[in-house]
Amino acid sequence: MAQSADQSAQDIIVTAHALRDMGLMSGSMELEGDELIRATAVQIGDMLAKMPGVSATGFAPGASRPVLRGLSGDRVKVLLDGLGAIDASSVSADHGVALDTLTIDHLDVLHGPALLAFGGQAIGGAVNARDKRIPRAMPEDGFDLTTVGMVDSVSNGKTLAAALDIPLADRLAFHIDANWHDAGNLRIGGDLLSPQLQSEILATGDADLAKLTALRGEVPNSFARGSTFGASAAFLDEGGSIGISVSRIDNRYGIPSRPAADSEEVSIKMGQTRFDLRGHLALDGFFDSLQMRGAFGDYQHSEIEGGAVGTLFTRKGIETRLELVQADNNGWTGRSGVQFSGGKLSVTGDEAILPQNEDSRLGLFTLQSVKLSSIELEAAGRYETVGIQANGAGFDKTFTLYSAAAGIAWNPDDAIKLGLNFSHGERAPSPEELLTDGLHVATQAYEIGDAALTKERSNGVEAYLHFKHSGTAVDLTVYQTRFAGFIAPLPTGVMTDGFPEYAYRQLPARFRGFEVRGSQQIAEWGSQKVSAEVSADYVRAALKNAGPVPRIPPLRIMGALEYTAPTLTLRGELEWNAAQNRIGGFEYSTAAFTLMGFNATWAALGEDGPLTLIASADNLLNSTGRRAASFTRDFMPIAGRNFRLSAKLSF
Repeated sequence: MAQSADQSAQDIIVTAHALRDMGLMSGSMELEGDELIRATAVQIGDMLAKMPGVSATGFAPGASRPVLRGLSGDRVKVLLDGLGAIDASSVSADHGVALDTLTIDHLDVLHGPALLAFGGQAIGGAVNARDKRIPRAMPEDGFDLTTVGMVDSVSNGKTLAAALDIPLADRLAFHIDANWHDAGNLRIGGDLLSPQLQSEILATGDADLAKLTALRGEVPNSFARGSTFGASAAFLDEGGSIGISVSRIDNRYGIPSRPAADSEEVSIKMGQTRFDLRGHLALDGFFDSLQMRGAFGDYQHSEIEGGAVGTLFTRKGIETRLELVQADNNGWTGRSGVQFSGGKLSVTGDEAILPQNEDSRLGLFTLQSVKLSSIELEAAGRYETVGIQANGAGFDKTFTLYSAAAGIAWNPDDAIKLGLNFSHGERAPSPEELLTDGLHVATQAYEIGDAALTKERSNGVEAYLHFKHSGTAVDLTVYQTRFAGFIAPLPTGVMTDGFPEYAYRQLPARFRGFEVRGSQQIAEWGSQKVSAEVSADYVRAALKNAGPVPRIPPLRIMGALEYTAPTLTLRGELEWNAAQNRIGGFEYSTAAFTLMGFNATWAALGEDGPLTLIASADNLLNSTGRRAASFTRDFMPIAGRNFRLSAKLSF
């Protein structure tokens, strides 16, 4: 929704957070401001990994997608301002997300009815990154300039970023941004290989392989570097706005591999050119505004082995959405719209285990919210058709999907909110699940798809409590989701080309867990205060008659103590990850580990001054930890002790 200030040459268009305004954010979390700068990483999965209920695939520093409540890949949507990344990141765990994390000014992790605004495929949840590339407001003082610089010790990482907004005319704003990052191999706290993998290698009796078990202190071939450039122009008026942007992202990153005596280093060179369009038209009466988004992406990446291109991925795609946002009518708000996306993926070369395929998706959705005194009612529905075509494989199929959600919340007073959400989701199988056939080096498995797979159905329930009063805040969510026809690659017991064979199958599955966050103000004097925080998350997932779902994060407990003053924030953090012994076939368990961190945020030129300095120390204990959600955990542990300095200058 949009509204304007006075009708001067400096008219400012303010874009509100429509989903929050509608009361549809009850099961969701957000990251913004200085917290976003402190969390900045090359990949969005690593940025969110400290949030309750969120982990990361952590395949490599250059490739890490978010894991929400134990689900990832095609079940979790990664969005840029409501539209997909238009890349190949969900095809394989070693593919990075084509998203510039340094242009983000707000991140939402979505669950519940709000999900249906973005796609029925997102059964596990969605991450929506709001960027600042297309201006939402006219620069207030002639121009807006923001620069960010970061250095770290764990990878000798260096980052520089700058963004400039200037007025070109009365209601025309221009934006330009650029950033660059360069990080070397990742330092770690101990052994490169897990104890189980070391034992496996030593059992082979191969003397050359045995030498690899002594590797420690650094992850070979884990570098990540890249650059991004973007420019845009936007017309901003009280009656509406329209803006267009073009951006180019180029990344190169190493792929840590399972140790072998004759292995070659593999890296990925990834690039994307993207055009985005955003507009809104202010309306009167029942509808507040008409909003429109569109994007076209031209993506490619080369998998380079021994200096030569082994496999080439290319994807061209388009995505659009058009929404009517309702005005507040005595507590009744809502939005309804249509969304279309389509694209073509081509894979050629040594690891072309997936045929060229095209997909198209058309969805109709509505989200509605009604507030009746102390009761809030929410409902959402989505109808979607998904077409997948692979002429070379003789495959052409259309899936019809129906998803719905309903929620009720009770606010007996300003301090407490109790709610219950119900959801039914349907997901079409991905082209990878349907059509893959071959050795997938990234997962160290020979994978076989099944063209006969049907749509995946889920039914979930989520209960939550929000409490905030007199310096105390508590957020508790418990959930359970049952799947009919959950699609998973399961071991067949056969070895092909020396690798275990996995075939995609459909089985009933159940995911259940909880997330809790609490904070308590301990002391306050003047404008200073000290507070304590604690959070925990846990998910337990099982396939009927087939054991645990692979790569599920274990129980995690986090705590923090924070001092805040007008120009200074000091924060100490502690994170404990339990061992994960509920594992799938051909997996090793992960040991428990503890992380300790500290950061200081200083407004060096005053509370409202232009300069912010952030000093961070992560993993002070130099622990060796392995993320249970990672394919590469046995030879890609978490980063070791790291000191990072960040500076943000804004005018």
